[in-house]
Amino acid sequence: MIKSIKVMLIPNNKQKTKMFQYVGTSRFAYNWALARQQENYKNGGKFIQDGELRKEFTQLKKGEKYKWLNSISNNVTKQAIKDACESYKRFFKGQSKFPKFKSRKKSKPSFYQDNCKIKFSNTHVKLEGFTSSKKQNKQKLNWIKLSENNKIPTNCKYINPRVTFDGINWWISVGIEYENNHEIPTNNGIGIDLGIKDLAICSDENVYKNINKTKKVKKLEKKRRRLQRQISRKYELNREGRSYKKTSNIIKSEKKLLKSNHKLTNIRHNYIHQTTTEIINRKPMFIVLEDLNVMGMMKNKHLSKAIQQQCFYEFYRQIQYKALWNNIKVIEADRFYPSSKTCSECGSIKKDLKLSDREYVCTECGCVIDRDKNASINLMKYGNSIA
Repeated sequence: MIKSIKVMLIPNNKQKTKMFQYVGTSRFAYNWALARQQENYKNGGKFIQDGELRKEFTQLKKGEKYKWLNSISNNVTKQAIKDACESYKRFFKGQSKFPKFKSRKKSKPSFYQDNCKIKFSNTHVKLEGFTSSKKQNKQKLNWIKLSENNKIPTNCKYINPRVTFDGINWWISVGIEYENNHEIPTNNGIGIDLGIKDLAICSDENVYKNINKTKKVKKLEKKRRRLQRQISRKYELNREGRSYKKTSNIIKSEKKLLKSNHKLTNIRHNYIHQTTTEIINRKPMFIVLEDLNVMGMMKNKHLSKAIQQQCFYEFYRQIQYKALWNNIKVIEADRFYPSSKTCSECGSIKKDLKLSDREYVCTECGCVIDRDKNASINLMKYGNSIA
């Protein structure tokens, strides 16, 4: 079992400069490899293997024009060329869209580190190539401080180490192999109904509230709206004909807005992590979720924002990989399964149930139950019939 660990870095100014150089070189190598593949394809040539491209790139570095590439670790460019070739292959296999050239403004800044040369201590990570000097005070440049101590094991094999920048902070992520968990859960299965009023309603009577209704999140949303209006006004004031002039004050305000967006995203994702972990820790035999048509739901202009803030995809993603680690079966109920319209007591279907009806009242047996609670019980029964 391979688990990925991601930790924030605390680099000094010299280390930040070096990392931005690595990012730029990685982007250059990726775009160069993609351009070579496209040029070769137009001329009627076959796919160029990444090994041949790397040899060609090594010869390119010997020229005076590209001499600056020698100051960057060759593993950064090697992996960038591999990534370009892999994305090109995936397109011809029909697994993805045609790869785009990486833009300085739009692409996510990242670079690869060699899994054999990277080293971790309890507090720092050593990245290769920051300095070639053997002097002790110069060697410190290679060691970057980690924001969390003892988070990454020190004596093990690392898989695919990547350094990324999210616009505010630098992060390092590595894959680490752990022993498989052989424990088979035996507790009753859980049906989970996701919604807007509450995030998740479980069949075992656990309800997880909507965090977007809390004062803290509402206050941050209000602050974000103010910043957006403030930036918009500044752009209008600095308009020159059809173009907009970006001043230093606009850049400062945009950085504040980026921090506000990150804070909101982190609060929501952290709450989903806490919720999914709590569900997994109850060790159910199976978990049943509905196959929601989120794209269709987003077309409702009155509910689209609330649906987007609930992060349903993130909830699904976390449940799936955490369940896999704990040998819990995840069952996806069919999109057209009438979980809300079916009575959890007698099984009769109420076809005229409206979205505004928050209580389910059965006309057959007289059962009165919360609509979402009823749906979660039906999902649990659906899981029992399949498992």
